[in-house]
Amino acid sequence: MLASFLTTIFFSLSVIFAARSARVLGGQTANLARICVASVLLALWAHIFGQGLHGGGLPWFFVSGVIGFGLGDMSLFGALPRIGPRLAILITQCLAAPIAAIVEWLWLGTTVRAVDLACATVILAGVAVALAPDHGMEVPPRTFWIGVLFGVGSALGQAGGAVLSRKANEAAALTGYVIDGGTAAYQRVIGGVLMTIVGFLVIRRTQPKNDEPRPEDRWERGSLFVLANALAGPTLGVGCYQLALRSTPSGIVLPIVATSPLVTIILSFFIDGTRPSRRAVLGGLLAVVGAVLLKDAQANWWLMRKCLNI
Repeated sequence: MLASFLTTIFFSLSVIFAARSARVLGGQTANLARICVASVLLALWAHIFGQGLHGGGLPWFFVSGVIGFGLGDMSLFGALPRIGPRLAILITQCLAAPIAAIVEWLWLGTTVRAVDLACATVILAGVAVALAPDHGMEVPPRTFWIGVLFGVGSALGQAGGAVLSRKANEAAALTGYVIDGGTAAYQRVIGGVLMTIVGFLVIRRTQPKNDEPRPEDRWERGSLFVLANALAGPTLGVGCYQLALRSTPSGIVLPIVATSPLVTIILSFFIDGTRPSRRAVLGGLLAVVGAVLLKDAQANWWLMRKCLNI
């Protein structure tokens, strides 16, 4: 559970640093730079302190990276300009958790207790209240539904990546390896960085060239934000995320991680002075209540199992 909460915090910080680096370097350039930096950092960890490319879970982690970073992130970037960040993130976060729980149950046989499902529903309800777009959204119907389809694709990518990571940990355990979070993130980011490079090249070729002059010192101003984003998101964040998925069903991990946009709202208030709306505060409180209940339910279940084992 602790790893899930740490993932939420790191992902929230990553969003803030990503926004700042994107303003300086451009979205696609900043995204490619941060995942390349993260790949180097994770490679150093995995080959010095971790298991490197060993373990039977490597193919599954690789596919998880392709699905999560490829289908997930590319679909999210397709949804953002069409339906806006709030609705895009809302669709992604609130659909990914139930999809992952169902797929993991059907494929891996993982069951989730009714009390955990109830707490997860409270968390997702809080996220929905806080992030739901305001009325009167002026978007053409065709653009809106294309954006919604991209949002569903983003949810499928996040859910698929999480379930495949669970499968990867099972495969690694069968070969006698206990993969730490950093190594899992490294094996997963290999597929992710390949998909990101392909997407970057495709976008560069299909989009019209921007003839506006770029500041010569943009890398000097943006490199620190890229490094911070790489550390908080793909390195520490994904490392904690993989550690959480190693021992906890994705149907429980994803609702907790879904609160990261709410944590971002709080951090933005302290860092940038952006005041959250009343609805965001109410939704955040509801999500926190669900997370606390889920944590207590997990702790009580662990204590009961220990007592029964004794």
